[in-house]
Parts: sequence; structure tokens; C-alpha cells
Amino acid sequence: MSISLIAALGNPGREYEATRHNLGWVVVDSLAARHRLSCRVMTRFEAEVCRWDIPGRDTLWIVKPLSFMNDSGRPVSAFARFHGIDSGRVAAVYDDVAIPLGRVKVAESGSAGGHNGVASLLEHLGDGFVRYRLGIGPRQPREMDLSNFVLGRFSPAQLQIVNQNLNTYIDGLELLLNKGVATAMNLLNRRDTNEPEQA
Repeated sequence: MSISLIAALGNPGREYEATRHNLGWVVVDSLAARHRLSCRVMTRFEAEVCRWDIPGRDTLWIVKPLSFMNDSGRPVSAFARFHGIDSGRVAAVYDDVAIPLGRVKVAESGSAGGHNGVASLLEHLGDGFVRYRLGIGPRQPREMDLSNFVLGRFSPAQLQIVNQNLNTYIDGLELLLNKGVATAMNLLNRRDTNEPEQA
């Protein structure tokens, strides 16, 4: 089953633009820019929406909820219901502290793992959506509160890693869209035994 809706998780407002928690927005904004997509705020769904018409397939939507992270599922679910898109055709793009910075993993299921945006999707949309997980880990120092870490900004060195991998993030997302979940998982989910555990 092909993906019809990309749900990018993040927080609205200038103060959150450069935070780790908004990496999903950075990636889909770059995807939209690569394909010169037209995007606009749709207040009825409390989201910024991009329409992507690809020859030979159904319309693909990119949705950035403009609610805060912990309420992301409500706008995504409302948009999906309106367009008759079930959870199995939704791909959520979001940051994940359990994955090293610069890495991507794709999953078909799983718990929220402490991520408030994913928890909201599970609550409002239900399970079955694809996870496109962008690494922001490891959390350093380990004793730092998780919310403070994810709402913190990348260091210059970390931002360089993000920028160096931006095309890789976009290419991986396009691989998921064009070749499906199984292929994306096989090619993107290289195991690393040194990965930190989810906080």
C-alpha cells in the first residue's frame, strides 16, 4: 500500500525552528523545496499543507500540524479522515533520540518511545502508520532532562552533520515513497550495536 500522507512532527513558532524536535519539519521543508511544491496554511485543519501531484499515482499530501507537538495527532487525524486516508497510508517523519545523529530508521509499528508527537498520533490516528525516524542522539549529558534536550538547539558541529545528511534524509524519504516500506527498511536500517537506548 502506497503512502498518501506525510505527517511531519514539530512545534510552531520561531523559538522552536532550530531545535532538535523540529528536525522532521526541516526534512519535509527541504523535500517540498526540492520539488517546488506549493504549500499553504489550512486553518480548518490547523496545519500547513503541501499538495504533491505525481504522474501515475494518487495525490500525495505533506502535513505539518501547527498545534504543538503533544497535540500533533489531532490535526493529522482530521486531515486524514477528510481525505479518506487510513493510518496504513500515513508516514510520520520525526526526531528520535534513540538513533544517532545523521542516521535514519524506518519502522512499521512500535510504541511512542517517550515521543509526545508519536503518542498523540497513536491516540488520534491509531497504529499502523509508518515511522520515518531521524536520529538526534545520543542525549548528552545523559542526566539532562529529555524535554530540555529535544527542545535544545544543535551545536554548530551537530548542525553541520544535519546539513551534510539533509539530501540523504530526503533521498531516504523518497525511497520510502517510491519503493515501499520493505525496501526502505532493508536499505536504511543498518544496525549499530552502539546505539543508545531510548530515554
